[in-house]
Amino acid sequence: MGNPEAEAEGLRALAEQRLGPVVRRREQMQPGTTDQRLLDTDGGDSEWVHTDPWRVMRIQSEFVEGFGALAELPSAISVFGSARTPQDSPEYDAGIRIGRALVDAGFAVITGGGPGAMEAANRGAREGKGVSVGLGIELPFEQGLNPHVDIGVNFRYFFVRKTMFVKYAQGFVVLPGGLGTLDELFEALTLVQTRKVTRFPIVLFGTAYWSGLVDWLKNTVVAQGKASERDLLLFHVTDDVDEAVALVTKETGPNTP
Repeated sequence: MGNPEAEAEGLRALAEQRLGPVVRRREQMQPGTTDQRLLDTDGGDSEWVHTDPWRVMRIQSEFVEGFGALAELPSAISVFGSARTPQDSPEYDAGIRIGRALVDAGFAVITGGGPGAMEAANRGAREGKGVSVGLGIELPFEQGLNPHVDIGVNFRYFFVRKTMFVKYAQGFVVLPGGLGTLDELFEALTLVQTRKVTRFPIVLFGTAYWSGLVDWLKNTVVAQGKASERDLLLFHVTDDVDEAVALVTKETGPNTP
């Protein structure tokens, strides 16, 4: 027969605390209840708003706000590029022309809402009397939405913002840019490669800027078997505004909500 004292000790060890869907046992049990901790909190203690469960609510609220603001957009194209692009540069001028050409083709324009190439595309969309959207991000160095944005949403979380870029766009035009632009580009390429999204054209504008990256992908990544030759067909490279717009819009037609 078993040891009754040991069995009793085992039962005591399995005492559990249920906190909503969470079960805590043994040393992981917490004193009091969730309601008690909420109601007993000193009014000057705001640390609770930075805990992980509360962050989940913030994340949810960002998705809700983003979906609500963008749900009625017409067909759109997301345009990426450097925030550091000077206004007197050929790249800024190309951004304006691309934004206006996308509007003329019946599409809204979505950017990151910042200065530089993003501002240029928003400016082209606004001057073309189209829908100009900016999806901003909270950063240590404040940028703010550029003055050419007509619908703006600011996000705390990059992953929520990037979801909006993909969900509400039918394709990407990528102007020369830095790490943020590359992040958005490769996330889009990965989503298409893994078929998480379908019929999603991606156009890189500026052959001189992108040729080194394309050569590296072909001669190193593909050559070493880290990607397949067909992955190079997931994007197009051009210097022509009309061609860029035709390529990025060819697989989808404009529509209105």
